[in-house]
Amino acid sequence: MSTLQPATPAASSSSRPASDGDGDGDGVRTRRILSSKLYFDVPLSKVPLIYSPSYDIAFLGIEKLHPFDSSKWGRIYQFLISEGALVKGYIVEPLEASKEDLLVVHSESYLNSLKSSARVAMIVEVPPVALLPNCLVDQKVLRPFRKQVGGTILAAKLAKERGWAINVGGGFHHCCADQGGGFCAYADITLCIHFAFARLNISRVMIIDLDAHQGNGHEIDFSHDRRVYILDMFNPQIYPFDHEARRYINQKVEVMSGTSTTAYLKKLDGALEVAARAFDPELVVYNAGTDILEGDPLGRLKITPDGITSRDEKVFRFARERSIPIVMVTSGGYMKSSARVIADSIVNLSKKCLIDMETPSARA
Repeated sequence: MSTLQPATPAASSSSRPASDGDGDGDGVRTRRILSSKLYFDVPLSKVPLIYSPSYDIAFLGIEKLHPFDSSKWGRIYQFLISEGALVKGYIVEPLEASKEDLLVVHSESYLNSLKSSARVAMIVEVPPVALLPNCLVDQKVLRPFRKQVGGTILAAKLAKERGWAINVGGGFHHCCADQGGGFCAYADITLCIHFAFARLNISRVMIIDLDAHQGNGHEIDFSHDRRVYILDMFNPQIYPFDHEARRYINQKVEVMSGTSTTAYLKKLDGALEVAARAFDPELVVYNAGTDILEGDPLGRLKITPDGITSRDEKVFRFARERSIPIVMVTSGGYMKSSARVIADSIVNLSKKCLIDMETPSARA
């Protein structure tokens, strides 16, 4: 089986509009984007690293029933602070995505379905959530996701202005316009890209999805949009087994269970070379899942922590050498060690001058 398979060219130049039953089309979508408050001016004294304490999910211990470390985002932040790589007060805190923001991509019917605790329980794969009042589910589960969505959307604006931005959360790549799943309730990557199209004068975006799982959500959302090029490097032997969505991957790189660090990085090098020849993006959205780590119960790959650091460095170098703004989101990772690995990788990016984590006062 070939590991590099360009998909059949998309049939149209624009992605399908969200269908919320009221004739919502591209014009309404654009008006919603232009009226959104999620883009706001960030002082140069702030580092383009986006995080909020509201990202973490914690409620009566129920979050521990899913293998995902729902306190990962806060621990990444704390590691960066304790390492001295980041100064408190210099991060960027995003706004929470509103219903109008979410309707840019999501259908009204899908958002209404989240008013069912049972439906949310299926999406986050924690059955006891179905027994909770929906007001609590919205506040304790969905609100943290909406805050992270705001972070991913804002990251594109910051990346355009500063060359890079990292959302400590986000990367909900299993969610599309009208369906969630795999711990992904909102399609933050799709939303980020549509905001960039409408407000940043960007017309070509490359998604580099290196989470262990296939990014079927954004693949479905951009199935007929030639403005978006998708490089997805994933294990086809694990969830979501979405063969329909695989048809829309421009560059499919399959890495089987047990793949080692050396083999993985070699495939990545080849994939980035192909991508560079195939597409000329104005923005890279990098889905940097750490579920490829050896020992991860869901990813089933055997990549070392140093391998993660090398992987991230390769992707940032790919963007930097071509002067392409890059957005990074952290996506999946189902071991407690993931937070430390992500923080260490961000520190390495700073040391290699691929990102600039210094504040103006530190430079002085």
